Amino acid sequence: MAAGDIRVGTASWTEKTLLESGAFYPPTVRTPEQRLRFYAERFRVVEVDATYYALPSARNAAAWAERTPHDFLFGVKAFAAMTGHPIEPLRLDRDLQAVLPQAMRRAHGVAADLLPSEVVDEIWRRFRANLQPLVAARKLAYVLLQMPPWFRSSDENLAVLDAARARLPGITCAVEFREAGWLASARADETLAWLRTRGLAYVCVDEPQGTRASVPPIAESTSDVLAVVRFHGRRVETWTRPGVGTTERFRYDYSAHELREWVPRLHALARRSRTVLALMNNCYRDAAVRNAADLATLLAAPRGA
Repeated sequence: MAAGDIRVGTASWTEKTLLESGAFYPPTVRTPEQRLRFYAERFRVVEVDATYYALPSARNAAAWAERTPHDFLFGVKAFAAMTGHPIEPLRLDRDLQAVLPQAMRRAHGVAADLLPSEVVDEIWRRFRANLQPLVAARKLAYVLLQMPPWFRSSDENLAVLDAARARLPGITCAVEFREAGWLASARADETLAWLRTRGLAYVCVDEPQGTRASVPPIAESTSDVLAVVRFHGRRVETWTRPGVGTTERFRYDYSAHELREWVPRLHALARRSRTVLALMNNCYRDAAVRNAADLATLLAAPRGA
C-alpha cells in the first residue's frame, strides 16, 4: 500500500489557557470564525472537544465546514452520555431536559445509565443528524468514542461498542480505551482483531505509563481507512490523581526526542491506513500547537535525517 496521508493537529483550537496565553493567535484574531480560519491555515486537522459536554448544533457544524479549506478534517468527540460518562442535564437541549424527572434536571452530574431510554435514543439521533454538514462536506474524519476507565474488557462491552457503531451509520468511529485491560498482553490481539472485523479505528495513545490505568503506546491500525494517535502527555503524577482538572492532568510539553519516537510509528501506520491523524491533547497554553508543529517538522524531514 502506498503511504497514507499523515496529518498533525490538536485536540482543541479554543482551549481556555491557549486563548489566555496570547502565544498562538495574534491580537487581531478575536472571533471564533477568525480563530478557526487562522488555525486551519497552519494545520489540516482538529478535534472538537466541546461536543463531549454538549450536543453539537447543525449550525455550528455548517460553520466549521464553511470556515476551513476543502481538504480540512475534523474529529468530533462523542457526547458524554454516548460513551457512558455522567452528564450535566442543564447542558442538554431544553426539550430533552423537560423529559427528565424533576429531581434530575438540575443535578450536577447524572450517570448515563440513569437517563430515560427515549432521551438516550434522541441524543444519538441528534448527534448524528447535526453532524451532517460535516459529513456532506467530506470533512468529518471520525467520531471519537472515548470510553471511561470503568469500561472494562468484556464481551458485554464489545456489544456496547457494536451498538454505538450501528447508531452512527455512514461515520467512521474511533475507539479509545482508558482501561488497560483491553490492551494487556493476553487480550490485545483479540481486542484489535475484533475492532478490525467491525471497521472501528483503534486510537493509539501516548500517555503516562506505570499506573494501573496506563494503556500501552501500541501503534496499530485496525482500519484501512483511518488511524488515530492521541498524545496526552506523560505527566505521571496527575494521570490518576482524584480531583485533578483536565488542564492540570494534560499539562505537559513534549521534547523533540519524545516526539521523534513516533515518527517511524506514524509512517508505519500510514502504510496500513489511508489517513493517519496525530492529535496533541496536551492542551495547556500553547504546548499542543507547538508540539504539533514540531512533530509535523520531524515527519517532513528526510528519512534518516
